[in-house]
This record gives sequence, structure tokens and C-alpha cells, in this order.
Amino acid sequence: MSDFEEWISGTYKKMEEGPLPLLTFATAPYHDQKPGTSGLRKKTYYFEEKPCYLENFIQSIFFSIDLKDRQGSSLVVGGDGRYFNKSAIETIVQMAAANGIGRLVIGQNGILSTPAVSCIIRKIKAIGGIILTASHNPGGPNGDFGIKFNISNGGPAPEAITDKIFQISKTIEEYAICPDLKVDLGVLGKQQFDLENKFKPFTVEIVDSVEAYATMLRNIFDFSALKELLSGPNRLKIRIDAMHGVVGPYVKKILCEELGAPANSAVNCIPLEDFGGHHPDPNLTYAADLVETMKSGEHDFGAAFDGDGDRNMILGKHGFFVNPSDSVAVIAANIFSIPYFQQTGVRGFARSMPTSGALDRVANATKIALYETPTGWKFFGNLMDASKLSLCGEESFGTGSDHIREKDGLWAVLAWLSILATRKQSVEDILKDHWQKYGRNFFTRYDYEEVEAEGANKMMKDLEALMFDRSFVGKQFSANDKVYTVEKADNFEYSDPVDGSISRNQGLRLIFTDGSRIIFRLSGTGSAGATIRLYIDSYEKDVAKINQDPQVMLAPLISIALKVSQLQERTGRSAPTVIT
Repeated sequence: MSDFEEWISGTYKKMEEGPLPLLTFATAPYHDQKPGTSGLRKKTYYFEEKPCYLENFIQSIFFSIDLKDRQGSSLVVGGDGRYFNKSAIETIVQMAAANGIGRLVIGQNGILSTPAVSCIIRKIKAIGGIILTASHNPGGPNGDFGIKFNISNGGPAPEAITDKIFQISKTIEEYAICPDLKVDLGVLGKQQFDLENKFKPFTVEIVDSVEAYATMLRNIFDFSALKELLSGPNRLKIRIDAMHGVVGPYVKKILCEELGAPANSAVNCIPLEDFGGHHPDPNLTYAADLVETMKSGEHDFGAAFDGDGDRNMILGKHGFFVNPSDSVAVIAANIFSIPYFQQTGVRGFARSMPTSGALDRVANATKIALYETPTGWKFFGNLMDASKLSLCGEESFGTGSDHIREKDGLWAVLAWLSILATRKQSVEDILKDHWQKYGRNFFTRYDYEEVEAEGANKMMKDLEALMFDRSFVGKQFSANDKVYTVEKADNFEYSDPVDGSISRNQGLRLIFTDGSRIIFRLSGTGSAGATIRLYIDSYEKDVAKINQDPQVMLAPLISIALKVSQLQERTGRSAPTVIT
């Protein structure tokens, strides 16, 4: 029997067994299903053990979409392979069928990187996508799990939609499911199911996790130039750490098989449910193994990714660290090394508010518009949809462009490799040339993770009250023989130039007369306690000083920030969890 005949007979067999029943079950609402910057993230046991916790949130997503829009529509589903990924997908499939979705497109074995989901949503014109990830947060039974809803442009749902989902979740009384529907996530191809009360069969399409995304990248970059760079006679020696997250198969297929990098250039490429017991966060603390390996000087270029593949860290020879704020600025300054931008032109640049002003320098020099947005990729998506934005980045290791509506780790790596192929210089020399030309924004971020939430909130409230006192502007602070005068103190708010929506309370900013900034934010991406983030950004154009250590250059401002906020006294923390 041919594959086609087998598929036909299997489809008819399922239909002969009779239509699958759709059931509705009563449920009680939870009041804590408020999605953060990137979806709903909780400890895994919430989803695994709390009755209907998963079902309630998924049903709230479906209820947030009008029934007429849902009926017969396509939805993309995938995740980063963390523990509970497959179980959650099985439930989502059963609920999608019962909620009028016509077709699901799912990555093989439930695996899809966040950029790949965005790519597929746009390619097939889906109504949206459900991504199962807690990004850079740890995985496993004792780790974190998350659910993120992306809309039809391929980007994260904006606040109006996540607020709607949250409101529904607080009053939900029932959910619909097709409990007898079973799908094999490992078999590529279409599976069809006949459902009760449905005229058309429900289709589940299992797709290769990498292919659509790889095809997109082939149309953005010059793969022949990259192949020469990675496998030619004078090849660049690279070291890529996928941190046992979702990017492993993408790195193997694209960088090794297609672009010819030796197989041993890529490590930790098998996605694991607990990321090998590590924190899949590409920074100097959690990707320390890569940093150590790079220090030997054997490799010219290093990169690491987070769990779901949207963040990246770039390193040069001897472990030379490229700050993400500098990374996006360097890509902006060398943007025509990427063929895609030669075709589309450059419409605008954008950065999140806490990201250093390095990108602003390039925007000013090239006379290209620059937008400063709150943290959260969804704000960039609006600008892209209005054709105002081509390249953007966040200090939190997110870099991307308007090719999709998510930050994209592997795209950033190929962007850097394209620049290396064009410039024929080392990563460090490219950065040093950049600072010579534009000056340098010294930048650091201190993360205080899992701080007691009440204390963190009180600290922020008291700090805001202090900053908003009329006598605060003009106040002078001194540390290490340097004196800084406050020019502006506010809580950042953003008026979206596209839809006019206003986002308030996006971070406390202290801006000094020399342009230096101290910023405090409470983060919305953790699953327990609160994370206080402190950002320091200071510009230096004196060529004699631009190669100094950021921690030395920023020491006076760090000292002022800790003093003004009383952070150490308020939190009981003598040092941050992570320094970037």
C-alpha cells in the first residue's frame, strides 16, 4: 500500500469510527493568570497539578478571539521542548478542535523556536500562535513553564489583548474540549479528524521544525558568502552553545549542515526538558562555560541562545563580550552587509528605554528615525506593521528586524557573521572601530532576582516619591570625585506613534545633565518573587577612555544608584544575582 493510500484509509478509518464528541466541562476561575511581558509564566506545578489551570488559560485565549474569526482558522503551536511541553500541546490540540479552529500547524515533537512560530504565522496567514515557553527561565518539574499568545502579525499579543485574556480568566465558568482526539506529534504530515457538529474535518499538520525558518533566512542573508566564511580555506572558527534549548536543531541544520561549520563548532544542541539542569539564559553568568571556552583564544566568534531561541549573546576571541546595546548599534552601522536591507532599505531604528543610547548615535549619524519604546517586543511590532521600523534591539539580549515580529537569536548571529565576512576584522576590532567613530555608551545592568515582592514594590514606591519631590531636579550627587546633577526624574511613559495608546509606569529614570542615566525597573518575566533591574548608561567620547572597563567607568553612578534607592538595605542583598 502506498503512503497516500495508507493515509486515505487511515483518514476513513477515523471517520468510520464516528465523529469525535466535543464536551464542555465546568471550571472555577483563578485570579492570578495575568500575562506578563511575554505571556503567563509560573512554576511548572501550577500547570501540571492545579485543576484546570492550563485549560482555563487556553480557553481564555480562545474566548478572546471572536467565534467567527476562530471558525476554520489556522493556528500555529510549538514550544521550546521544556518539561510539560508535549502534555500541554496534547491538551491544546483537543481544545482547539472544540473551539472551532480549522487547522493546527505544529512543529515535529512539539518543537518550534519562538522566531520560527512568528515566521510560520506570517507565512500561512494564521490567526495566531500559542508558544509554550518560559524563555530563559529554568525548566523541569521544579522549574518554570509558560504560555504565550502571538497574534496574526506573528508578534506577541499587545496589552489590549493580554488584558482581555486576563479579564476572561477571572470569570471563566467552562471550557470546551475533544478528549478522545489523539495526535502523533512525531509523524510529519497531515492528520484529519471528524468532529461532532462540524461540517469539515479538523486538520493537524505536523511540520519540520526548522525548514520554513531556514528558507526565510536563505532569503535574508548571502548564504554563499557565509559558507565561504565558515568552511573556506581561511575559515572563521566559531563556537555556538545552544544551552540544550530549542535552537540546537536549527544550529545543526543551518550553521553546520548548510553553511559548513564543523559539527564540533556547536555544543549542547539536543533540546532537554530541563536544559541539562542549567538556566538557559545567554549572559556572562549562566553561559559561563562558553565564556571560559572562548578565553582560550581557539575560537574567533562565540554565541549562545536562550531556551526558546529569541535571545543571543555574542562573544569575540578571548571571550571579548559584546554588550547587547552595542550589538544592535554595530548591526545598524553595518546594516548593508545584510542583503535583505539592500532590498528593503532602512525605515527606522528602535530600542527599549533601558537599552543604552549607542543606537541613537548611529541613527543621528545616518539621519534615520529612532524610536524609544518600553521593554517588550510587542511595541516594536506596531512600528514594523506601520513600516516605520527595520532594526531594533533590547539590552536583555534581544536583537531583531522586521523579517518577523519577534526577536531572533539565530538571525542576530547570522547578521554578525555577515558583518565579519564583509569587514574581515575581528569582533573586538569592529567594536573598537565603532567606539572610535561614534564614542562609547558604557552600560551595565544589575539583576536582583527573586527578591521578596512586597519589599521590592515598597522600595520602588518610596523611590518614586523621592524622585517626584520638587527639590529633586537640580540636586547634586557625588561619588569617586565625580559630581552629577539631576536634570530629569520621571516614570517613563510611551505614547505609541501608530495607535496613540499610552503605556505608563515603564521604569523610573534619573537623567543627569551629562546625559548619564540610572534606571530602575521591576521585571515581569520571572515566575517567583520580583526581579529588580538596575541599569546604568553613560556616554564617553574621549578616545583615551573608551577602552576602559565599564564597571570601573560606571562605579560612581552605581554607587549613587544604590545610595538613592537604599536597594541593599531594602532587599537585604549585598550583591546582584547577575551583572551584565
